Amino acid sequence: MQKIIFRDMRDLDLTHIFECGQCFRWVPDGEGTYTGAAGSFAARVRFDGSDLTVETTGGDEAFWRHYFDLDTDYGSIKRRLTESEPLIRPATEYGHGIRILNQDPFEMIISFIISQNNNIPRIRKNIESLCGKYGEPIEGSDRHAFPSPEALAGADEEDLAAMRLGYRGPYIIAAAQKYLECGCPGCREELLSYYGIGPKVANCIMLFGLRDTAAFPVDTWVKQIMNDMYGFDMKDAKGMQAFAAEKYGDLAGYAQQYLFYYYRDRSRK
Repeated sequence: MQKIIFRDMRDLDLTHIFECGQCFRWVPDGEGTYTGAAGSFAARVRFDGSDLTVETTGGDEAFWRHYFDLDTDYGSIKRRLTESEPLIRPATEYGHGIRILNQDPFEMIISFIISQNNNIPRIRKNIESLCGKYGEPIEGSDRHAFPSPEALAGADEEDLAAMRLGYRGPYIIAAAQKYLECGCPGCREELLSYYGIGPKVANCIMLFGLRDTAAFPVDTWVKQIMNDMYGFDMKDAKGMQAFAAEKYGDLAGYAQQYLFYYYRDRSRK
């Protein structure tokens, strides 16, 4: 394991980052410490309030800097959001350490297909089962990398059913085959052409996999938020997205993450 330290970091909290719904392969490992995998590397990460320490099987400083989005000024993002919409201030303060990770697009496609009508513990278990069966072992770790499109394109539906993936199994295989055939999708319309991907999942992939920070995923939590804050009908997802585009612009994805974390995390306490 090699150790990489990023010093004097601001606007960063590992719990906020890993528990805001954007990733599924990181789990708590002691106070303020998480273990997980990114790309073909396993890692244990810790933040002590100023320094981010990454103990990892591989990946250089540039890889992890990019992964944690350390060159983006989140202080500026929060200021811009609260100046344009003061109502969001409690959420930006509560989830002040959120950063949107730079994750692999194919991993996000499969992960958010699995996330449909699912809960976080089960999503994590499903993904780790998939990695254990079809992903390459990570040297120096007991973890496996996320499976390649080639591996999942040839997956067996019965094997996926045994992992309790249910109706999602055929979606996973079809998505991998289409990814191989057409390459990485570049827009929401291309994602919606995938078997089993609807508007909510497409927007999650746009935000977390394709780095479209104007994307505004609308799930049950966001519907409740938009109802509470602005009086939207709970069924008016299209109206919510149009409103977010006008209100938050290219920062809509950041706004969604702050609001989602604020509402969901407080509901657990």
